[in-house]
Amino acid sequence: MTHFPDDILALAQGIITDFTAKGWMVATAESCTGGLIAGALTEIPGSSAVVDRGFVTYTNTAKMDMLGVQEQTLVRFGAVSRETALQMVHGALFRSRADFAVAVTGVAGPAGGSAEKPVGLVHLAAKARNGALIHHEMRYGDIGRDKVRLATLKTALEMLITLGK
Repeated sequence: MTHFPDDILALAQGIITDFTAKGWMVATAESCTGGLIAGALTEIPGSSAVVDRGFVTYTNTAKMDMLGVQEQTLVRFGAVSRETALQMVHGALFRSRADFAVAVTGVAGPAGGSAEKPVGLVHLAAKARNGALIHHEMRYGDIGRDKVRLATLKTALEMLITLGK
């Protein structure tokens, strides 16, 4: 069993309860969180009614192969960009049976940052089949790898809740 903070589990429980009642399913497309979003959701009993699938696409090749992210997007904007997050979330919806998808790509650290894309920069996108879309560019700062990943997880769950309202 994985130990997630209580606030994360409360958000995940809310999604599982609400989406189950509405018959909705979710797909996740994760880079810097490495499956934490799917993990938090599946920590909740009954999550099989809601979680359709999760894509862990840590490399650019995986983003292209599994989610259909275009190579020119990665070359022009980079893996950590609004454009890549939007293509990831679209791909997760297109390649699943989910009603909602969430995608995250970022620099969790401690290395890998640059002046243009510093450690703690994360792009998140959430999309519904009806076309509703949310994008957030978060700059958590160099607060440590675990804290960046948990903050990203929390933001992603909050975005799903917002779309589900």
